[in-house]
Amino acid sequence: MRRRHAPTCRPKRRRRPPTVRSIRTLVLRLVRENPTWGYRRVHGELTTLGIKVAPSMVWEILKQTGLDPAPDRASTSWADFLRSQADALLACDFIETITLNGQRQYVLAVIEHATRRVRVLGTTAHPSATWVAQAIRNLLMDLNDAGCRARFLLRDRDGKFPALMDEVLTEAGIKTVLTGVRMPRMNSVMERWVQSCRRELLDRCLVWNERHLRHALREYERFYNQHRAHQALG
Repeated sequence: MRRRHAPTCRPKRRRRPPTVRSIRTLVLRLVRENPTWGYRRVHGELTTLGIKVAPSMVWEILKQTGLDPAPDRASTSWADFLRSQADALLACDFIETITLNGQRQYVLAVIEHATRRVRVLGTTAHPSATWVAQAIRNLLMDLNDAGCRARFLLRDRDGKFPALMDEVLTEAGIKTVLTGVRMPRMNSVMERWVQSCRRELLDRCLVWNERHLRHALREYERFYNQHRAHQALG
């Protein structure tokens, strides 16, 4: 008869304690995904996971990485607001130019933050309240046909924007957001397009009259939305 050998009991492998590098990676991930957490809260979460570290170690990791304390880290900047609300944001502005016949023209344009699509609403020598309001009504019909669900329109405090315009937007469920006084960076997306339009069209083209200007703007709008390389077109 063969002797049966008793099964050998293998010792259980001890779980290796986490390394400093893995703890650092985990701390930074927790802070990145939860910007309102301070080092005390992060230390508590690590303890819940069975990772025993000192609170001072968590504080040192955050300090070495250059992360601000939780209140400063959790605050939302204007740029963060624009990025988070891009799908619901429109921006508009007037562009002023002079034709060869000496007539001053005012161009009203609107841009979508998410798609960077530009709509030139029109140009006129006399931007009255009635003209601006009708241009906005035409915009709302265009947005409705395109399925755009905008909720905010960003603009400056130019006197050419009448109160009637805000009333038309409010009826359509769009809230007007005013930029600060002499703070064009608050409307940076629109301002960037205005600079592109000036640099690539208005400063390079001799515009005879309003009809010629309207034609040139229509061509540039098509070029910008379909061909010109920019952020939304990758």
